[in-house]
Amino acid sequence: MSLTRRQVTSAALAAVPVAGRSRRPPRTLHIAGDSTAAQKYADAAPETGWGMALPFFLRKGLAVANHAVNGRSSKSFVDEGRLDAVLAGVRRGDLLLVQFAHNDEKAADPARYTEPWTTYQRYLRLYIEGARGRGARPVLATPVERRRFDADGGALPTHGDYPAAMRALAEAERVALLDTQALSLALWQRLGPETTKTYFNWTGTEQDNTHFNPPGAIAVARLVAQELLRTRVLARPDVVRLHEDVPTSWITWPPASDS
Repeated sequence: MSLTRRQVTSAALAAVPVAGRSRRPPRTLHIAGDSTAAQKYADAAPETGWGMALPFFLRKGLAVANHAVNGRSSKSFVDEGRLDAVLAGVRRGDLLLVQFAHNDEKAADPARYTEPWTTYQRYLRLYIEGARGRGARPVLATPVERRRFDADGGALPTHGDYPAAMRALAEAERVALLDTQALSLALWQRLGPETTKTYFNWTGTEQDNTHFNPPGAIAVARLVAQELLRTRVLARPDVVRLHEDVPTSWITWPPASDS
């Protein structure tokens, strides 16, 4: 069927943005992950997920929806219906940032355990396919490193083959990869065994080498923002304060939720 000149002209005019009309709805960056990223509440302070600090490095208008939950693996997050719930709120043009491995590594727990080169990759593909199916962009982030040092003060990797398996999957699926595992390991190495204690949730009653306090969450969120820019997931105007101090007083813990 051929188009008339009037139809062609009408179609061209319809494609021109109208002054005052929003060209597209604001984007949201959704986080699916575990306790290292999750929102913490007043009863857990000073423990802080890096997802709580990420908005400080993003421009206003780019919202962060932090769906990360304590204790979840790539498998249990899906099996509990959490991925479906996240995808229900994802819109075209949004981002879905996925970071798991800490709990996937728990071989004694069949509800959470995945094997790096098989089930871990298989579950991660569900996030990739789900985001793409909603017109959103999936982004994989290798798991941030724990605080572990050898006798000579060298920072040690703790995630086995999981980071390599995620890197391989990202390449195979052509998904942007934020290598927060490598970057955080290098950061802990630069800071050393003593200084890193001020980045993790070390308190008078607890020596936690997995979860962060405000300085640690801010530092990791900065790495995430840098990687979002490096991989061109975000453009330069989307990212702010990369080279500025972010006060720890900006971190707040809302009252504990009953849900």
